[in-house]
Amino acid sequence: MEDLEMICFNIISNVGMARGSYIEAIDLATAGKFEEAEAKVKEGAEFFLQGHHAHADLIQKEAAGERTELMLVLVHAEDQLMSAEAFKILAEKFIALNKKIEGKN
Repeated sequence: MEDLEMICFNIISNVGMARGSYIEAIDLATAGKFEEAEAKVKEGAEFFLQGHHAHADLIQKEAAGERTELMLVLVHAEDQLMSAEAFKILAEKFIALNKKIEGKN
């Protein structure tokens, strides 16, 4: 498998794990388990950061003049990265909202 494909799958894998953690955080916040929800957001952020670093490396290489071949798997990796970032924002909002509803903010 080519190097670029491996980088893409690294991004997809890590941000997929992040998104899963953020979704779990939303479920936990809805159940009023705020400490567990916040721990899941933190866990997700660690996975997200790994995917983000891999993506940033690609951007730095391109900025240095190394062309990146446009591949469907790269587009998918970037889509998953953005989706995970959106889920993080939603998870944080769900935690804050549910804390407010329960009077624990």
